[in-house]
Amino acid sequence: MYVVLVYDISQEEKGQKRWSRVFKICKKYLSHIQNSVFEGEISKAQLVKLQQELRQFIDKNLDSVIIFKSRNEKWLDKEFWGKVEDKTGFFL
Repeated sequence: MYVVLVYDISQEEKGQKRWSRVFKICKKYLSHIQNSVFEGEISKAQLVKLQQELRQFIDKNLDSVIIFKSRNEKWLDKEFWGKVEDKTGFFL
């Protein structure tokens, strides 16, 4: 499946440390696109593992994570406004 993951980590209560851990976990599974946005092809098993790892560092009262799922990237239209930094274009 193709996934777009977006997160917002509060800076309260050791937020910088949580943000750093969340960033590193997401980077293991997906491509970093922009600030707190990741995307990429991932199996269901990998997605479950990603979610389990993230749960350890997400404060449900302060932070949020949104995961958009699609069967395939071709079902997702991307539209860029402003500065375009499509980091996925570097892959062959």
